[in-house]
This record gives sequence, C-alpha cells and structure tokens, in this order.
Amino acid sequence: MNLTISGHHLEVTPALREYVTGKLDRITRHFDQVVDVKVLLTVEKQKEKEKRQRAECNIHVKGNDMFAESAHEDLYAAVDDLVDKLDRQVVKHKDRITDHHHSAPKRMM
Repeated sequence: MNLTISGHHLEVTPALREYVTGKLDRITRHFDQVVDVKVLLTVEKQKEKEKRQRAECNIHVKGNDMFAESAHEDLYAAVDDLVDKLDRQVVKHKDRITDHHHSAPKRMM
C-alpha cells in the first residue's frame, strides 16, 4: 500500500503522521486490496474558528476509487471523522464485490 500524507498551510509532524497511519490501519484490516492512499491535511484561513481544519483522502482500491473529506475545529477530530467515512465506504465496497449468492443444494431423487 502506497501512503502519501501531505499538508497545505500546515507542517505534517511525525506525531500527526503516526496518528493518521494508525487510524488508516483500520481500513486495511477490513479490506486488504488497498493500492494507494493519499491524505491531504489543510488549515484554511477563515475568520471563524469552526471547521477550518480539513482532512481529505483519496483511496484507490482494486476496482474502485473512493473519496472522503471532513472539517472540524480540531485536526485530530477531523481525521477521526474522515476515517469513519472511509471505513463505511470500504466495507460497503467489500460487500458489493463479495458474492453472497449460495448455490442451491442438489435434490436427491
């Protein structure tokens, strides 16, 4: 899995990088065919303090691309919300590609 974490108007510290990779491990636990993950952490220059910390993520899995974004006043809370959204998308994608049809038992004659 290729993981890219970048910051916009923000320096990505080792603690922040470790926090994001730890949270993204939850996604790879549910679906192991993740090819590429790109995370963008942003601090926007808004006058109001609410929802100026943003986290965006693009995930390329086998057969699909997924995108999620989250905004919060705390960057760690934004990352938590982002991972929750991505986890729901990954689980839904995994259920979609898994064959749920069972073959009918053969009748005895």
